[in-house]
Amino acid sequence: MKIEKIELRHIKMELVSPFTTSMGTEYDEEHIIVRVDAEGITGWGESVAEGTPFYSYETVTTAWHILQDFLIPSILGKDISSIDEAIQLYSKVRGHRMAKAGLEAALWDVFAKSKNISLSKMMGGTRNKIDVGVSIGIQKTIPELIKKVEDYLAEGYKRIKIKIAPGNDIQFVQALRKEFPDILLQVDANSAYELKHIDLFKQMDAYNLLLIEQPLGYDDIYEHSKLQKELKTPICLDESIHSLADTRAAIELDSCRVINIKPGRVGGFTESKLIHDYCAAENIPVWFGGMLESGIGRAGNVALASLPNFSLPGDISASKRYYNEDIVEPEFLVNKDGTMDVPTKPGIGVEVNMKMLEKVTVKKKEFKM
Repeated sequence: MKIEKIELRHIKMELVSPFTTSMGTEYDEEHIIVRVDAEGITGWGESVAEGTPFYSYETVTTAWHILQDFLIPSILGKDISSIDEAIQLYSKVRGHRMAKAGLEAALWDVFAKSKNISLSKMMGGTRNKIDVGVSIGIQKTIPELIKKVEDYLAEGYKRIKIKIAPGNDIQFVQALRKEFPDILLQVDANSAYELKHIDLFKQMDAYNLLLIEQPLGYDDIYEHSKLQKELKTPICLDESIHSLADTRAAIELDSCRVINIKPGRVGGFTESKLIHDYCAAENIPVWFGGMLESGIGRAGNVALASLPNFSLPGDISASKRYYNEDIVEPEFLVNKDGTMDVPTKPGIGVEVNMKMLEKVTVKKKEFKM
């Protein structure tokens, strides 16, 4: 496939409601949409680098720079026969995984469409529906949180995840377990705690949590192994896992018993599949973590989550969970049984709403042969 043209769009989409975590409150989401044109086929991807360097050192600005000045020049005008070949062409670029993931996703879409198969099928997906959960930001009061959970359960979500931070943690877990004793419930700290908070997490052992996500440092693996040894509840690592090598280290150290896979964080679908396959061989469950993607990124997420070892409900919510209007058609919906349909049309399986995409575009740039 000859890569004839690549387009970048910096988009900014307003959230339906503020989303608060230990890192702060978001009111809108900024990402980069990548379009690749090759021999009459258009592929779409999304770089999930945000406007701030709070979740990752990458931002929209750094990702744009790396895409424009290094990744795109390495493949533009080249005749590429596989995803692996493309990855090899820009392999000298270290890190910047979110930038790489956005470009790689668009290439996956191109190659799937060229074969006239769905992205799920090209990746090795085995399901036509996936189980989905919802992530709830930190709420001001317990009654507000309970009402949010009630509403999402009524919409069909199979699993509830709440964000926690020091001072906003055990009281919310206790209240939810009292109100909803049987739901699948997990917490996400986004690296807000230290080992000195171990007694807090020991308290959480009493509340039958599915997992505790990234309680300690965003770049830590070792101290998580100390914490996991003291807990019955599985620790899940998110921010600490950037590669298959990190995954191996975390599992061998028993730093966690569940892995959250985000293609943006690990550099794309290719590395995500390697992590998925390794965890499957080690009997370590994985689940999909969202980054408030638009429908373009969400389509790729759904396809990847159709692989067999994604055995826990992921953060792949309906489009309306975050945005009043998405940039794809049809928008993603949650079925009443807590599942989401996996697109079966070629590639990402949805159409980009160009009118809506233009509306949310902050800037764009084309790169031609």
